[in-house]
Amino acid sequence: MGVPTVRTSLPLLAKSLDHSLLHPTLTDEDIIVGLHLARIYKTATACIKPYSIPLATAILADTSVLICPVIGFPHGNSTTAVKVFEASAAARAGGREIDMVVNVGKVLSGEWSYVEEEIRQIDEAVVAHGAILKVIFENDYLKDEHIIRLCRICRAVGVAFVKTSTGYGFVKQPNGMYAYAGATVAHLRLMKEHVGPDVRIKAAGGVRTLDDLLMVLSLGVSRVGATATVAILDEAKSRGIGEEVVEVEIKGMGGLGSEY
Repeated sequence: MGVPTVRTSLPLLAKSLDHSLLHPTLTDEDIIVGLHLARIYKTATACIKPYSIPLATAILADTSVLICPVIGFPHGNSTTAVKVFEASAAARAGGREIDMVVNVGKVLSGEWSYVEEEIRQIDEAVVAHGAILKVIFENDYLKDEHIIRLCRICRAVGVAFVKTSTGYGFVKQPNGMYAYAGATVAHLRLMKEHVGPDVRIKAAGGVRTLDDLLMVLSLGVSRVGATATVAILDEAKSRGIGEEVVEVEIKGMGGLGSEY
């Protein structure tokens, strides 16, 4: 078996990234710095908390970097009506891609009618305002059968993206510590198998290196949420990836939790 490769370029890699500015401790100054990085590196979006939309609108004006607010973040516990209101407001304010967390408790309860109707209402609300919806599953909390059912629901509704994780879905371990896996190869393959050809996949949580990014792209992922944007793209430059499309070897698998 040969070394796996991906055909890509620096602009393609940049446009596969949603630069994540979601940590609760980020100050306005931190967010400004992060938005300027998204502008400089020409990422697909800057993924932000809704109150930062006006700031992002000002800094990202006249660029190709879209604004991606999060809704019901990070636990998805708001009522459907509140999520619809929040998503509509974010889209009206300038959010072009809306990342929304499912109601995990309803998923685990098997309340599939509730889950599907909530996704449908939010999707209709954001599309009505010219935006698209990404549905965050929070895979760390779910079994394979839940992920498969969510993929089928999202395919039936016709959302733009399904997304693995928030990056904040910490699970209590037997030793009492909290940890999360985020995007894993096994879950990405499962989602790719069941989501259909028209719904794209976003990986989030654990993609920290260029090889992590290359690996998930090779699995059919279209978008990646990352805080390590600068490190990833600077590593790409150091490995000779430039404006032209080239064949790039995947040198390592990082910590994405599965065999390649």
